[in-house]
Amino acid sequence: MLVWLRTFPSGDAGVAPEDVASETWLTAASKIADFRGSSSDFAGWLFGIARLQARNVERRSVRRMTTPAAIDTLEINSRWQSPEAGTGPDSDSWVTWLLSHLPERERQVVACIDVVGLDVASTAAALDMKATAVRVARHRGLRRLRSLGALVSP
Repeated sequence: MLVWLRTFPSGDAGVAPEDVASETWLTAASKIADFRGSSSDFAGWLFGIARLQARNVERRSVRRMTTPAAIDTLEINSRWQSPEAGTGPDSDSWVTWLLSHLPERERQVVACIDVVGLDVASTAAALDMKATAVRVARHRGLRRLRSLGALVSP
């Protein structure tokens, strides 16, 4: 969930994705009695709560007119020279960096399906999208990543 939450725009520099995940779990714990569905529906329900929590953070930051601290471009280039995806201590950072090259909708879909491991139905529920739109966004996102040379196979 943390990797997926890092794909959201962080308008408020004071709120970490870990805090949003924590709020998500607290909200889920308080609303678990209202959950109706199977164990496979739970991930979509939980990620839907996370999406709403992240949007609330974004709205608060816009109201407060805060901006995130600028990141040094040289630092980014030196940190991500040639790590292999999925290995090493910076693998989450590498995935987040790759996903940052996608438009928001595609970034969220690819993060849900290919990073977190949700299925199309759970992703659709989490992002409040149709299953067809999820498939299209995933296809476009993976195509963009392939064009960047980040992926070698679909």
